[in-house]
Amino acid sequence: MHSAPSQNPALAASLILAATTFIAATTLLAKALGTDALGAPLHPMQISQGRFMFAFFGISAAVLALRPRFQRPHWGFHIGRTSCGWAGITLLFASVAHIPLAEATAISFLNPVFAMLLAIPLLGERVGPWRWGAAAIAMAGALILLRPTPAGFQPAALLALGAAAVMGLELIFIKKLSGREGPLQVLWVNNLLGLLIASCAVLPVWQMPSAAQWAALAALGLVMACAQACFINGMARADASFVAPFSYATLVFAAVYDFAVFGVVPGWVTVLGAAIILVGAAVLAWRETRPRPAGPPPASV
Repeated sequence: MHSAPSQNPALAASLILAATTFIAATTLLAKALGTDALGAPLHPMQISQGRFMFAFFGISAAVLALRPRFQRPHWGFHIGRTSCGWAGITLLFASVAHIPLAEATAISFLNPVFAMLLAIPLLGERVGPWRWGAAAIAMAGALILLRPTPAGFQPAALLALGAAAVMGLELIFIKKLSGREGPLQVLWVNNLLGLLIASCAVLPVWQMPSAAQWAALAALGLVMACAQACFINGMARADASFVAPFSYATLVFAAVYDFAVFGVVPGWVTVLGAAIILVGAAVLAWRETRPRPAGPPPASV
């Protein structure tokens, strides 16, 4: 077990906002690498391999400088968490090459909904009407973004939906890891395992990146490492109910970056679907972090 840092809501909010700018930047870099913006498009698995490689280098440098005391990792939970994280980020990187960043980001916000659904069989949790209602609202927003009509359906949106589902499973493993190990150890082990998994998976599709693509891959990994560090430290310094709304700023930054670099203007369907998903996610976050009465757990929440 590790000692928790002191509570500081203002610092927590700043850290979470910083994390959202970094996370949105990683999707922007992934889009540039997955399209012809920097040369011949790279395969999503190569983009995720670069993300884990350079993030591991950055976090290893921090470990060498800070020399934290590591304890024995729970390898089973780490392997499960990292496998899901690698699969989720690869699917997300694949989707942003074909659909607007704002849409892919909004759909990825469904991961808490999938985590709630998976917690029923995997953690034995019981789900009450409030949580089912929040999930239904978020899923309605996703359905709008998927545009399930012959004229508007975008198959790439299913990649983002798959990313959200796998990342929902990752949250189950993160919940099991919570409190067991220090943040820097979790980051280092996660990126070490991610690099190993991604390096094996990329072999059939790897191609030599251009100089600009190498620079973008390095930036992607280092920016993701910064995002992870900010997010974990922000979550540790305030209640989840306080910091959760700030994480939704990722959607705003993704839309701004997409417009500034690629000239993509979100349409009314994107705005409507994203807003509905955010409402559902916010209701679910509020319900998940609401104080529970002492004593035996209620029959439903």
